[in-house]
Amino acid sequence: VFRPLEPQSAPDSRRKGQPTRVLIAGIARSPRNVTRSMSKKKVEKRSKIKPFVRSVNVNHVFPTRYQVDMDLKKCVGESTDGGSGAPKGDAKSDACKALKKVFEERYLNQRDVTSEKKAIGSS
Repeated sequence: VFRPLEPQSAPDSRRKGQPTRVLIAGIARSPRNVTRSMSKKKVEKRSKIKPFVRSVNVNHVFPTRYQVDMDLKKCVGESTDGGSGAPKGDAKSDACKALKKVFEERYLNQRDVTSEKKAIGSS
């Protein structure tokens, strides 16, 4: 799942001829399969997600019909250094840790999220 976060199209920060870039967050390693017979501890261990953050040329981003309704700008936005691309160094590791927390929380609470969507859609 790729999630474009913010296009960085400030004309004063780009040199002439440089493409517009977009900050992308996604899942580098997805969680492993879980069965009903597994213990809670094993489910937690197998539900680990490895996120990534990178800056990509806008022309390389292909829109799909899938939508992600999570707000990831809070996770990555506070760690970027003035919008000059993907975070680097400690800021990148902090952003990945925050994304990991958001992704894993959402993955473990899927049932609650889908029931909320159904409640909103049926009202």
